[in-house]
Amino acid sequence: MSRRHRSVEGAEVHAFDERDYPEPELTGKIIGCGIQVHRELGAGYVEKIYERSLKHELGKQGLRCDSQRTVKVYYDGVEVGEHDADLVVEDKVVLELKTVEVILDKHVSQLISTMKALRIPLGLLMNFNEAKLVDGIRRVVLSGWRQGGGQDA
Repeated sequence: MSRRHRSVEGAEVHAFDERDYPEPELTGKIIGCGIQVHRELGAGYVEKIYERSLKHELGKQGLRCDSQRTVKVYYDGVEVGEHDADLVVEDKVVLELKTVEVILDKHVSQLISTMKALRIPLGLLMNFNEAKLVDGIRRVVLSGWRQGGGQDA
């Protein structure tokens, strides 16, 4: 049974925990790569440094990763803007990278919005401004996800 951290905007947000999540093997590899980058670089750099380093490390593990993927935003069928997703791994996990003192709800909301726009129900928020990276990781699962993949009708 997982520790439920809280619910935000139709998504469940969890502290670092390996149990009962979609794509546990993939997210485990991603988190392992993040930990390796953090061990090597430590805290204190800007997000772009961690993004480039993590993309490199994910590639070394044979994982396909897009950085700064453009996400189009629609309202009432009309494109109203766009923003960029930090990293998207294997088209299954959206990564939002931060270097902040504290993870705030607005950071989680940003990840959730990107996940919804990309229709990817799983995301990881990683704050590299922590002494231990695991203290800065949040898993986000959009509501409606069910064990075994897919979404509930």
